[in-house]
Amino acid sequence: MSCREIVDLDSDGEAGREDVKAPVSVWGTKQQKYYHKAQASVNLKSKTLPRRQDSEENKSSNALSAGQSGSSILEQGQSPVDDTGISSTSSIGPAPLCRQFWKAGNYNDELGSKVPLQNGKSFLHVHPMFLHSNATSHKWAFGAVAELLDNAVDEIQNGATFVIVDKTTNPRDGSSALLIQDDGGGMDPEAMRHCMSFGFSDKKSKSAIGHYGNGFKTSTMRLGADVIVFSRHLDNGIFTQSIGLLSYTFLTQTGHDRIVVPMVDYEFNTATETFNVLHGREHFTSNLSMLLEWSPYSTESELLKQFDDIGPHGTKVIIYNLWLSDDGNLELDFDLNSEDIRISGDIKQVVAKPAWRSVNEQHFANQFHYSLRVYLSILYLRIPESFNIILRGQVVEHHNIASDLKFPEFILYRPQSGGCVEGSVLTTIGFLKDAPHVSIHGFNVYHKNRLILPFWHVVSYMDSRGRGVVGVLEADFIEPTHNKQEFERTSLFQKLETRLKEMTWEYWDFHCGLIGYQVTKKIRAPVLPQASSHSTPRSSTEQPVVLNQSSAAD
Repeated sequence: MSCREIVDLDSDGEAGREDVKAPVSVWGTKQQKYYHKAQASVNLKSKTLPRRQDSEENKSSNALSAGQSGSSILEQGQSPVDDTGISSTSSIGPAPLCRQFWKAGNYNDELGSKVPLQNGKSFLHVHPMFLHSNATSHKWAFGAVAELLDNAVDEIQNGATFVIVDKTTNPRDGSSALLIQDDGGGMDPEAMRHCMSFGFSDKKSKSAIGHYGNGFKTSTMRLGADVIVFSRHLDNGIFTQSIGLLSYTFLTQTGHDRIVVPMVDYEFNTATETFNVLHGREHFTSNLSMLLEWSPYSTESELLKQFDDIGPHGTKVIIYNLWLSDDGNLELDFDLNSEDIRISGDIKQVVAKPAWRSVNEQHFANQFHYSLRVYLSILYLRIPESFNIILRGQVVEHHNIASDLKFPEFILYRPQSGGCVEGSVLTTIGFLKDAPHVSIHGFNVYHKNRLILPFWHVVSYMDSRGRGVVGVLEADFIEPTHNKQEFERTSLFQKLETRLKEMTWEYWDFHCGLIGYQVTKKIRAPVLPQASSHSTPRSSTEQPVVLNQSSAAD
C-alpha cells in the first residue's frame, strides 16, 4: 500500500493557510495555555505556512494521496507523481446503501471498479466495496467495539486516564450514534492519515494490543456505515487538531471508484493566537465542503465545537448510520438498559434444568454475549487503577474471572517447537463457584492482556465430564487473527489446545467429587505452588491444589 499527500498550491506557488481566531483558555502550564476553543463566530484571514508546506511536499509514499478535489485518497500500489488526470468517480451510478450490514455489500456486478489509464499505465485503487468486505471479519458487533477500546488502552502509556463509550445523537436526523472518546495523546495530521489508511501502525511497543493497522477501519465499518474522527495533539509546543471522515454512504452515493477520505487540519499559532488551516485554501475548502455535506454537522462551527470537551489532547470517534438487525431495529440497543449497550435480540435461551435455568441465564459467562458492560468487565486481564472504562456514564467494574473459581490449580505449561521452548504460560483452572448448577465450561485465553477467546470449549463434555471447569491464561506466544476474536491455527496453537483438553479432563477426574459427582480418580493432597511472578492473588482460606505444575510439550 503506497499513498501520498500533495499540497495544493496557490497561484503564487505558496501553500495557502487560513487562521481561525479563538479566545484563550488557560490550563495552568506553559504549553497548555496555547489551547483555544473554536467558537461559532470564527474570523478567517489568509496567511502562508512555508514550513508545513515543505514538510508535506516531501512526505514519503507512506502518507495519503490527495486527488483532484484535494481530498485524501487511499490507493493500492505505487501512486503516480501527478494523478490529477485520474478520475475519482465511477461513470456507473451509485450503489444503493442497505442499512443491514450483512446485505450492504450486495453490489450489482456491473458496479465493479473500472481502473482508468493515464499515459498508457494502469493504476490499482482500493474500491469502496473493500470497506464492507474488510469489515466482515467481525462477525460479532462487540468484537468491533473492543477493537476501538484497544486503541484507547494502548494510549495509557501516553497518559490516557479514561475511555468513554456512550450513545450520542446525529443532529441531522436525531438518530442514535455511537461515541468512543479517550484522553490519550491524540493524533497529529500525519497520524490521522495513517489511522485512515490500511496497514499502517505507529505502535512500536511490544505490549501494544494493536499492530496490524487495520482495526479502526474494520471495527467502525462493522458498527455503522459512517464514522467521523476528531483528534487533538500537543507535542513539542505544536498544537494541532484534525477531522477525518470515513463514509461508506458518501462513497457509494456519489459513485466513487476509490476510497476518498475528506480531512481538514488546523495548527495553533502561538504568536497570533489563531488556528492556521493547513495544506492550502483550495485543499481545505474542498474537504470541508464534503465534511459539511456528509457528516452529522452542517457548519464549520458545529464541527469545531466537537473539540470543546476533548481537552488539550485526545480523540473522539462518532459512528453514525448504525447498522440495523434483520428485524429492522438498531443492532446496538441503547434503550433496554440506560447503563448498558445490548446486542438487539441476542439473548439466548439456556438449556438447563428449570431450577438451574435462572442461574445459567444470569451468569456473566452467558450475559457477555449480549451485554457490553459484562463483556468490557472481562475484556482485559489487568486494568491500571488510574484508568477507567466509562460506559453510558458509569464506570465498568473490572471482573477477574479467576476470582470466580473454587478449588483452583495453577499449572505451568512450556510449549516447545523444534526442541526449543517457545514460552511459558501459567493457567489458573478450577470449578465455577456455581458448579454443578451451571453448564458453563471452557478457557478464557488472553493475549497481551486482551481477551481473545472467552470460554473456549476445548472439550465437548459427555456424561458431565468437564462440566463447570473453567480456566484463565495469558498466551503471548501465539498470535491472534486480525479481528482479535480467534488465534491463528499454528502448530503451537494446536499444541496448546491439546494441553488444555488434557488439563480439563485431568482436573475433572481428580476433583469432580468436590462438587457432588462420583470420583473417578483419587484426590491428591493440596500442595502449595512455588513462588512465581505469574501467580495470582488468592484467598488465604482457600489454597490451590497443584497437579503437574511444570509441563512441556514437543
